[in-house]
Formats: sequence, structure tokens, C-alpha cells
Amino acid sequence: MEDTKLNQVHTELDALFRLVNTLRGKNGCPWDKKQTPETVSIYLMEEVFELADAIETADLEQIRDELGDVLFHIVFIARMFQERGEFDLADVAQTITKKMIRRHPHVFGDKKINSSEDVIQNWHKIKLDEKKSTAKPSLLESVPAKLPALLRAYRVSDRVAKTAFDDTDFDSNLKHAHGALDRLKAVLKCQDTSDSSEQIGDLLFAVVNLARLAKIHPESALAGSVKRFEQRFKKMEELFSKSKREYEEVSIEEKKLIWQKLQKSVL
Repeated sequence: MEDTKLNQVHTELDALFRLVNTLRGKNGCPWDKKQTPETVSIYLMEEVFELADAIETADLEQIRDELGDVLFHIVFIARMFQERGEFDLADVAQTITKKMIRRHPHVFGDKKINSSEDVIQNWHKIKLDEKKSTAKPSLLESVPAKLPALLRAYRVSDRVAKTAFDDTDFDSNLKHAHGALDRLKAVLKCQDTSDSSEQIGDLLFAVVNLARLAKIHPESALAGSVKRFEQRFKKMEELFSKSKREYEEVSIEEKKLIWQKLQKSVL
């Protein structure tokens, strides 16, 4: 049964490879033929976020569809590098397989690991050793510059923490966040808009550090807050619609009162 499924996977992947080759071929699609890895990488990032959103909804059909979109773009980009004579998808698969074996010595070697925390610590130690061997100028070089700022802030904070350059005391970091908030208040009070962006950024970064120490990913936390806000706001719109009133017609005082009630009932 497993061999049959594996053969099916090979067949479908081969069909996808041939499809991409056709699109990029002599009689292929004019739009696909003029694309470059740089232009397609933008679409890949969009597809990855759509996949993450689908996983959040737990809609299996949508997840399968979005996984297909991501897979297509990966095959498509690999094909373009193959055309340049630089590497192909087989090289990509070989590289990641070797990397995963190297980073899982507790599975493929004789390294003893007792917990998932030990796995994480050992993983980062191996990555540090890899960085030394490739002589990169900074530990932070591998944090993608194009990551959304919140995700990048978390990655940078996490990388630095692994070097022991980190204040692990939660109360101390909470004081840093309060300090950033106080500085922001002072800037806004003086109406110094030139400095407000920097202070807001410092406050956000301080909150990211707090989230990391609390073992909460800030992206997930913020996504949850946005989702709850949307649900409450839509509920408020629905209440006004049922009373046959336009949202714009309702006073701000009434909106605030209803919002307070929704905060308790719509979680």
C-alpha cells in the first residue's frame, strides 16, 4: 500500500515537472517564459501567507489547494535556476536532506536527546557551527530581510538570545516595555512626530521580546487579537443593521458602550 502511494506521488510530481517545463518551453506561455526568480519570489511569499491562513481555518480542501500553489512556485523557481545551469530540484532535495540529517543527530546518529527543549538547543548549536564554517559576517545574516517586520523582529530577538546576549528576566523586560511606552507618551505629548515612529518601533520590539520570553509567538498573538477585533466589529455592524440604522449615523458614545458589551460577550 505504501509503495503504491509512493509511486503515485512520483507520478504526480513528474506530471508537475513536465507541466512547468512546458510552460517555460518554446511553445509555452509568454508570461511564464519571461519570469525570473526575483519576480516569482513575490508570488511565492503571497502563496505562503495564503497557506498559513488556510491552515488557520482548518479547511482541508483549501489547505491542499494552497499547498499545491506553494509547491508549484518552488518547482517553477527551481526550473529557472536549472535553465541557467546552476542547480535543479534534485540538488535542492539533496541539500535539504543532508541538512536535516546533520541537524537531527539524535535520530540519525548517536546523540542523546531527552526533551524537545534539548532538540532546540542542539539545533541552534549545530546552526552556529554551520555559520562558523561558512564564515558569514554575522549571526543575523541568515534572517531574511524581506520578512514582515513583526516576524523579523521575533527571529532577530530569538537569534540574539541564543548567544546569551539576553535578559531572561520577564519583569526586567516588562520594565523595558514600560520605559518605551513612557518615551512614546513624552514624544506624543510634545507633538514631536519626527521621533514618534522610532519610539513606536522600540515599543513594538520590546513587546516582541516579552512574547518570546513568554513562549508566545507575537505573530500568532497579534493574529488572534485582530481576529477577535474583526468579530466584534462585524457583530456591532450587524446590530446596527438589525435596528435599521447606518453605522455612520450612530454616535461615538453609543458605539463605545456597545463595544464594551461585545468585549465581554464576543471572545
